[in-house]
Amino acid sequence: MCHNALVTDILNATFSPSSKQPYDLTALSRAIDPEWITRALAATGKASIRRRKLPAEQVVWLVIALALYRGQSIPDVAAHLDLVLPDEVNPDIAKSALTQSRQRLGDEPLAQLFGLSATVWDARHQRGQSWRGLARYAVDGSTLRTPDSPENRDCFGAQAYASGVVASYPQVRMVTLTALASHLVRNAVFGEYGKNEMRYARSLLEAIPDHSLTVFDKGFLSADILLGLQHQGKARHWLIPAKSNSKWERLGGSPKDYRVRMKVSPQARERNPDLPEYWEVRAIETLSSNGRKRVLLTSLLDSAAYPAKEIAQQYTERWRIETSYRELKQEMLGEELTLRSGTPETIRQEIWGILLAYNLVRLEMAEVARETGVAATDLSFTMALHYLRYEWSWIAIESPGKLPAHLQRLRIRLGEMVLPKQRRGRQCPRVVKKLPVRYPVKMLRVVK
Repeated sequence: MCHNALVTDILNATFSPSSKQPYDLTALSRAIDPEWITRALAATGKASIRRRKLPAEQVVWLVIALALYRGQSIPDVAAHLDLVLPDEVNPDIAKSALTQSRQRLGDEPLAQLFGLSATVWDARHQRGQSWRGLARYAVDGSTLRTPDSPENRDCFGAQAYASGVVASYPQVRMVTLTALASHLVRNAVFGEYGKNEMRYARSLLEAIPDHSLTVFDKGFLSADILLGLQHQGKARHWLIPAKSNSKWERLGGSPKDYRVRMKVSPQARERNPDLPEYWEVRAIETLSSNGRKRVLLTSLLDSAAYPAKEIAQQYTERWRIETSYRELKQEMLGEELTLRSGTPETIRQEIWGILLAYNLVRLEMAEVARETGVAATDLSFTMALHYLRYEWSWIAIESPGKLPAHLQRLRIRLGEMVLPKQRRGRQCPRVVKKLPVRYPVKMLRVVK
C-alpha cells in the first residue's frame, strides 16, 4: 500500500465518528498506535516473519528511543527500556544483534511511520490554531554531521570552501515543513549535502495542505516553487521576503502595500515550460527588528481580507522553525558532534527516528497546552524533554494501569513550565562565536 493510501486510512480511522477505537493521546506510549507500526512494516516488507528476541516492532521503538536518550549507548537504551523479548535460555542479547536488527529494519519503515504520525498529529493540532482560516507553516533547511568515513562521504558529501578545504565531516542536508502553531514537523526531506535546498523544497510542496499559508526564507524565492505551491490544491498561499536585487514593475496600490509584476527568468521557464512569462504578487513594505526596510512578497492579494500588518506579523513567526532546529540539534542530540550511526542506511534511519522523537515531545507539549489554555510555543521544550525522558523510563517498568497517573502528573508539571514573556526591544544579534581549539585542526583539500 502506498504512503498516501495509508495516511487516508489512518485519518479515516482517527476522525471517523463510527470508529470503535478513536485515536487517544492519554498516554505517551500510545501516541504511536501499534497498528501504524504494523502497517508501516507491512507496506515496506520489513515485518518479522520468525520469532526474534528483538522483532521489528521493538526495533522501531529502539530507534526512536536512541534519539531521546542520546547520551546512552544502544545496548543501555535497549536494556533500560526493556525492549528485548525474554528468553529463558539466553536472557541477554549481543551488541552485534542490535546492530543487525537495525540493519534488517532499514529506514523505510521509519519514514512511513513518520509520514503517518506527522499527518495525523498535525491535523489534530491545527484545529483552532489557524490565522484567518489558514493553517500556518514554515519551510527551511539545516544540516547534520555524520561520522567520517569514505562511504558516508560518497553518499552525502561535505562542504567545500573556496580555498579548497573540505569540511572535516560529511553532512546531510535537510529541509522540513514545520507547523508554526505547534512546532510539529509535518514533513521532511534530506539527503546529499551538495543538493540545493530549493530542489528539496520542491518535493515538500505536495505535503502542504489546502487552506494554508507557508512562510519561506528569501533563499527560496523562485517562481517554480511558489507558483507550484499556489496552483496546486485549494487556497495554498505563501509569504517570502524579497531579495535585495529583486526587480519588478509596480502596478498600483498604497505606498507600502501594492501589487507588482515580476518576470520569470528564462532559466526557470526552460526548466519548467508551464511557467508564465510574468507573475503578479503583492508587496508589503515593513521594518525588520534592526530598523531596516524589508519588502514581503505574498500570494495573499486581497488587502481587505488579509491586512498588511497581520501579514507582517506572520513573517516574524517564521523564526520559530529556527527554534525547532535548535531544539532538535542542541537539546535532543546534546550538541553531539555527529550522529551516532555509521552507515548511510542507518544514518537515514536515525534521522527519521530523531524526527519521530522530536514530534513525540512536541505532541505532548501541544496536548498540555490545550489542557492548560496556553500556546504550545510558550512551554519549555527543554523541561518537556527532561520530564518525558524520566517518565518514559518509568513507563518501561510500570504496569499499564499506572500510565494515566504518570501522564497526568507529567502534564501538571509541564503546564507550570511556561516560558517568560520576552522583553520588548531586546535584540540578540545573529552571530556565531568560534569555539576555542586546543589541538591542531586537520585540513582536508579537494583533489582535482
